[in-house]
Amino acid sequence: MNSTINLLGLSGSLRKHSSHTAILRTVAERLAGPVRLTLHGLGNIPPYNEDLEGADAPPSVVALRTAVAQADGVLIGSPEYNHGMSGVLKNALDWLSRPHGRSVLSGRPVLTFTASPAFTGGVRAHQQLNETLWAIQAAMVSYPQIVIGNVATKIEHGRLEDEAASGFLMAGVDALIERATLHRDR
Repeated sequence: MNSTINLLGLSGSLRKHSSHTAILRTVAERLAGPVRLTLHGLGNIPPYNEDLEGADAPPSVVALRTAVAQADGVLIGSPEYNHGMSGVLKNALDWLSRPHGRSVLSGRPVLTFTASPAFTGGVRAHQQLNETLWAIQAAMVSYPQIVIGNVATKIEHGRLEDEAASGFLMAGVDALIERATLHRDR
């Protein structure tokens, strides 16, 4: 059996200098031992269309589903746009929720975080993101809500440099790794 724990990172932002992508890259760099975090972009995922489910699913959707299915756990970061998660992320989750009752996220360990230039850190988007994942029946990691406020002051040179935010996030990632290990070994 492969001893590597494979985590998948999904950023709900398409921006070139996305804080969420920077945070995911920071996590990937800080992981030690047999743990790996691979980022999967969402920029090529078409708008959800129920007519394209099953054998007609677009290749980019099939690739996303495959990446999630091969992951031991998933780390998802979302910006807050108009008090909700990004449309890009919601669209990807809609694709991942299908086929109904057989989502690749169902039972898969997931940890979420939000970050925002506002002091609230995207707390409203975080709640919306978690509600969607609960509906999909993802195995949400039991950890306090990870919201990173004033994120622009915490990112330097494309990496999360704020030690308090980073430490809290990495403790959550440790909980994800623990849950992913149990999920994989069941």
